[in-house]
Amino acid sequence: MKIHKILILLCVVVAFSFSKQDKNGLPDGFVHVKDIIPDIDVDLRYFSNNNFVGDTIAGYKVNTLILTKESAEALKKVQDELQEQNLCLRVYDGYRPQRAVNHFMSWAKDLNDTINKQQFYPDVEKRHLFREEYIASRSGHSRGSTLDLTIIDGNTNVPLDMGSPYDFFGLESWVDNPDLTETQKANRQLLQKVMLKNNFRNYPKEWWHFTLRWEPFPKTYFDFEVE
Repeated sequence: MKIHKILILLCVVVAFSFSKQDKNGLPDGFVHVKDIIPDIDVDLRYFSNNNFVGDTIAGYKVNTLILTKESAEALKKVQDELQEQNLCLRVYDGYRPQRAVNHFMSWAKDLNDTINKQQFYPDVEKRHLFREEYIASRSGHSRGSTLDLTIIDGNTNVPLDMGSPYDFFGLESWVDNPDLTETQKANRQLLQKVMLKNNFRNYPKEWWHFTLRWEPFPKTYFDFEVE
């Protein structure tokens, strides 16, 4: 009798677990963005070694963009509007597992690992990355409604000149950095304008970083893998 009750309980637990995922294996409320925006350009930098760590980051198993459903639907409006100008979006990061954030924290504590310092943080001492808030123990990306992106030319797929590379740690990446050309300022303002119009708010110190207003999981940090 006890074994029978245990088996029933296990079945209930398993059923509950599967009820929390959709047919694609994602938690309820999350989507693969290509299902909503088939032509979006995805270049997940943390699935490569082209990032400030210089290695693939924990939790990134494929170059697949995942976001909350609400964020993906709002992003489609951005893409549609840009395409009227023969422009498109390129997304560098979306949902980010908590284990990836933990990877960043471990990396930041290893002061001898500076393989990509010259490219991504030439003017910042690695020991100051926590103090200057470039690395933190939590990220809005893990809530599923924050993303990093830029605009590319629809014909050439070349990114517009934003005045600094993606994930560059420094004043050069601040949205209102005064040391920009008129073209760079205009490109940043175009990105700001179209994202704000569709309910994404920007982080002022990173021109590429946006979070959906009224995000569906404002206090939940997820850790499922990008796969």
